[in-house]
Amino acid sequence: MEGVMQTETKIRAESGIESGPRGPGCSLRNFACEQNLLSRPDGSASFLQGDTSVLAGVYGPAEVKVSKEIFNKATLEVNLRPKIGLPGVAEKSRERLIRNTCEAVVLGALHPRTSITVVLQVVSDAGSLLACCLNAACMALVDAGVPMRALFCGVTCALDSDGTLLLDPTAKQEKEARAVLTFALDSVERKLLMSTTKGLYSDAELQQCLAAAQAASQHVFRFYRESLQRRYSKS
Repeated sequence: MEGVMQTETKIRAESGIESGPRGPGCSLRNFACEQNLLSRPDGSASFLQGDTSVLAGVYGPAEVKVSKEIFNKATLEVNLRPKIGLPGVAEKSRERLIRNTCEAVVLGALHPRTSITVVLQVVSDAGSLLACCLNAACMALVDAGVPMRALFCGVTCALDSDGTLLLDPTAKQEKEARAVLTFALDSVERKLLMSTTKGLYSDAELQQCLAAAQAASQHVFRFYRESLQRRYSKS
């Protein structure tokens, strides 16, 4: 798969850092994460990708309203709050995508008739916002101790007019791109959990973007592990 990426895909490292350990053809912006920031939620995390920042809080498993109760699994809700103003159509669409991703990995059957709520607050949007939201949600779920069959991460790809593939694009690169594709992948087999696309692209370009996202996810999961190791080695 990495060979295909190297021969078929041109990846431009305009905004990220391309170092030896990341491997050829993988350029992601700098990551930063801090867990257990908030006192009220059962788990919380702040996730930073370049200048894009999201704060996540997880509540539950907790008591659920009778109208929302599911007898054989937990009810999972996602609330996404924009930096300014009230949630709109774009936020509702992202909420649905994040909820579908979380439901694919959270072991809700272990907590039937309960509620798990993920609240996401956008601090700054400098591109690849959905991917950053997914990463913040995952780290907050881990901090809350919610049982999951695997971790998950989000990776965004953009395609230029000349077919150049950009990983983790900035807001400016997304605006100028011919197509923007975001994938959610699990940590066990790099399986695709969710995808959303915007713009025009071919089947071959879709497969190239997916292969690039799967390769990049290894570095995101490595960051997860290093972040958790640093946190728990202090305690």
